[in-house]
Amino acid sequence: MATFFVFSDYMKPAIRLSGIQELGVKFVWTHDAFRVGEDGPTHQPVEQEAQIRLLEKLKNHSGKPSFLALRPADSAETSVAWKMALENTNTPTGLILSRQGIKDIPAKGGSRYQEALAAEKGGYLVKEVENPDVVLIANGSEVATLIEAAKLLEENENLKVNIASVISEGVFRLQSKEYQDSVIPKNKPLFGLTAGLPVNLEGLVGDKGKVFGLEHFGYSAPATVLDDKFGFTGDKVSQQVLAYLKTV
Repeated sequence: MATFFVFSDYMKPAIRLSGIQELGVKFVWTHDAFRVGEDGPTHQPVEQEAQIRLLEKLKNHSGKPSFLALRPADSAETSVAWKMALENTNTPTGLILSRQGIKDIPAKGGSRYQEALAAEKGGYLVKEVENPDVVLIANGSEVATLIEAAKLLEENENLKVNIASVISEGVFRLQSKEYQDSVIPKNKPLFGLTAGLPVNLEGLVGDKGKVFGLEHFGYSAPATVLDDKFGFTGDKVSQQVLAYLKTV
């Protein structure tokens, strides 16, 4: 099944039934953020990701998560997400995809796809340095925005920055504590960026972290205009990170 992400509201009964029945249904949702404003204010999903990710916290009759929600950051992660969906035969999977063109995440080594296979653990570092000053966290198209923000923070502020792409918090929480801490260390400042409600990432950044997200919806304009107005550009996110670091 495939449609705009906002219409997952209408699909909720079918989604829950597939979870209860442990069916390997594949849901493909596009137009995943407020950036579809040119299609009208009613088409902008803001709270939908939070609603869908709650299903990852619900257990089915086998005692496993009843749903797998995946929001990939680029083409390589999308390929990995589809691989995960095909291999997930006993529970439904939802792929939450962008409508906009997104730049691929730069590879740390040779193959971006080989690095993106780490997304099978739910979350991993797409950018990694030793002893970072701050760890930035996102999923989907916001990861590319963090890449732009990190470049500015490094060049202009001489900060060391790690970036975590968490395609599925549900899967990430199934990993060992050691692995989770290696990606999102609790002894470092943590900043999350989400095109939905801040609650999407609040569980990952913790009480001392900061999440920049949306707490409103319904503005209709081209994607680039909305990004600028709402603060979802590399420059404006870098300023948000700096303001947060002054408080920790």
